[in-house]
Amino acid sequence: MTSTRKSSIWHPFTQHALHDRMTRIVRGEGAYLYTADDRRIIDAISSWWVVTHGHCHPHIVRAIQNQAEQLNQIIFAGHTHDPAEEVAAQLLTLAPRGLEYVFFSDSGSTSVEVALKMALGYWHNIGVPRTRIIVMQHSYHGDTVGTMSVGARGVFNKAYEPLLFDVESIPFPAAGCEQATLDALETACKTETAAAFIVEPLILGAGGMLMYPPSVLKEMNRICEAHDVLFIADEVMTGWGRTGTLFACEQAEVTPDIACYSKGLTGGSLPLAVTLCRAEIYDAHYSSDRSRMFFHSSSYTANPVACAAARANLELWQHGAGERATSLPAMQECLIAPFRADARFENVRRTGTITALDLKASDAGYLAGIGPRLQAFFARRNLLLRPLGNTIYVMPPYCVTEADLKEIYAAIGDAADELV
Repeated sequence: MTSTRKSSIWHPFTQHALHDRMTRIVRGEGAYLYTADDRRIIDAISSWWVVTHGHCHPHIVRAIQNQAEQLNQIIFAGHTHDPAEEVAAQLLTLAPRGLEYVFFSDSGSTSVEVALKMALGYWHNIGVPRTRIIVMQHSYHGDTVGTMSVGARGVFNKAYEPLLFDVESIPFPAAGCEQATLDALETACKTETAAAFIVEPLILGAGGMLMYPPSVLKEMNRICEAHDVLFIADEVMTGWGRTGTLFACEQAEVTPDIACYSKGLTGGSLPLAVTLCRAEIYDAHYSSDRSRMFFHSSSYTANPVACAAARANLELWQHGAGERATSLPAMQECLIAPFRADARFENVRRTGTITALDLKASDAGYLAGIGPRLQAFFARRNLLLRPLGNTIYVMPPYCVTEADLKEIYAAIGDAADELV
């Protein structure tokens, strides 16, 4: 098939042969996006899960403007700057106790790549031959080669299979089957080459907004500790209040060996990520032998403007921003509850500020035929909702109003009326 070119831009996760007309957005404010023809769209998924306090939050915008006038970029090898130092120090007061070092990068995928390299570098540098990574079924950790390798195999990465390294996979802890997951993890951890277990705490995002309880997360961490397997928490999506606490691991009283944070780190304003680790992982790379250094960087590591945005975001959390994140779960629960009695839906669920439900359809999964039809329906209702196939989820900025939420859930019900 030959394209009929309208723009030179190739958009992410977009089949241009089926969807080649992009919605042009000219500004954002709070929970809303505005189009070139002045339509107001409710951003019900936080623009791919990144916006926390709302679009163009004045405090963060001012911080970006001020920093851009002082220092906008500096190589981070051999140099540092106040925004990075202050962000790192503040993060260590907020993150689970026991994490002591902060490595900056620029996206969720790269923060996970860093975590994997930290883990393998640790075992290499202490002279123990551990190289096997344990993962969870249906997981998603990014789109780089390393992060695809530790994510679920399927339509997302089938074309790139020759590039991916082998991993050990354990089943998702579906309700009633939790022990099978724990037993599988125990068996995998007993393997002499098991280096690390990586998991999305409490919610698997792109895998279908699959949810499991803190008790399972706590037990998985205990198993890893018992077998000296590094525990990596990918909180790229689950961090910054999404699950009802600042970080999901708090609910299980878990301190991971390595933690990955991004998305809401800057309030969703600029790309920035961090990978936090325990001291022993840093110490394994600390040596007068330069060959033992941590070999990772990007040109924009700890970009000063992005760090200034993160510093402003952390200031908002210090001054009450979390109160809105703690009130949103009750609003979400009130509005999703009626769908539990609606026979057209199944697996109606909520964790913290995130809700999800599966529309019963003849096909399911990411490529379910109902997915594009749902997305088009919601677009006609001026809602930014991007279902994962037949799974509809709501993950709004914390500034969303009750009236906005009622509009969102009314449209979900109407979608079932019209499309099923």
